[in-house]
Amino acid sequence: MKKKTKYFLLLLLLIVTTGCTTYLKGSDGKPIVNKETGQSLTENILCRPTEKESIKLYEENKYDLSKLPYCVCKSKKVEEKVKIAKDENSKDDKEEYETKEVDCEEYTVTSGKYEGLWTAIFVKPLAWVILFFGKMTSSFGLGLIITSILIRLISYPLTRKSTEQQENMQKIQPEMQKIEKKYANKDQKDREVMMQKSQEMMMLYKKYNVSPMAGCIPTLIQIPLFIGFLDAINRVPAIFEEKFLGLHLGTTPYVGISGNNWLYIVLTILVAITTYFAFSKTTSNKALANNDMAKQTKMMTNGIVIMIIVMSVFMSSALNIYWIVSNTCIILQNIIVRRSMK
Repeated sequence: MKKKTKYFLLLLLLIVTTGCTTYLKGSDGKPIVNKETGQSLTENILCRPTEKESIKLYEENKYDLSKLPYCVCKSKKVEEKVKIAKDENSKDDKEEYETKEVDCEEYTVTSGKYEGLWTAIFVKPLAWVILFFGKMTSSFGLGLIITSILIRLISYPLTRKSTEQQENMQKIQPEMQKIEKKYANKDQKDREVMMQKSQEMMMLYKKYNVSPMAGCIPTLIQIPLFIGFLDAINRVPAIFEEKFLGLHLGTTPYVGISGNNWLYIVLTILVAITTYFAFSKTTSNKALANNDMAKQTKMMTNGIVIMIIVMSVFMSSALNIYWIVSNTCIILQNIIVRRSMK
């Protein structure tokens, strides 16, 4: 388990040090906010915005959008302002533009410069997949949902293994209780006693090939996926500019509720409910109630659940929708696995 923890910490370090979302700032150093959606505009966007207000804000802050590809090309040709070549004999230094039809360059996973492994391996491909399904369904909200389901299907073998581990922990409950009773009246501060107890517990886990920390694996996997979706959503204007089911995908529940749109409360409630049920089974095993390792697992899992619920209020609606879909898939997968084991 120590090796897995090291690998996970290395992954987090990779996420923190490469390919993070940066936000557009004005001359006063403050983030530029779209007043209509309450969203802070992303500086390192992967493709061009199409919303008039967003384009205006970028242009006002001297952001060159012409170098970026389109998120999705609706046609092979598009109208763009093209700089007119100056006449050598002209004394006018003012740059002139005219509107011409040019080839539409669509976003691909290789668009833009290299920004690190995290962006190259996770963010850009994830953004492309969402755009691909969004184009197919004519809705980037649906594209986001389909991508979320696809990722859960790919990670199903790992989810299945984790759920099987949790069920096996219940099967060894009688033997675990015997060990607990054996050491119940002994000095709990005695290191040798605690080491003997720990060794017996580990022998039991080894005998039945189970790991008390296995239930945390889905939670740990969710963290890099969550960050990957956050980056992809924030850096693709086509996603955060769209409206889906009465919600603006770029707006946070906090901003939405402040604007008296109560649909955003429903979104937050769904995040809370699905998060609770997706991870509650991880810590519900009564057999582990007095196990120190299990207590640490429970505290860590509950802490992550509470953190996600609080964060959801300040995260974009698009990210909240991803989280709801992903949690629902986990709940359904757990039900399927448990029924298959009976």
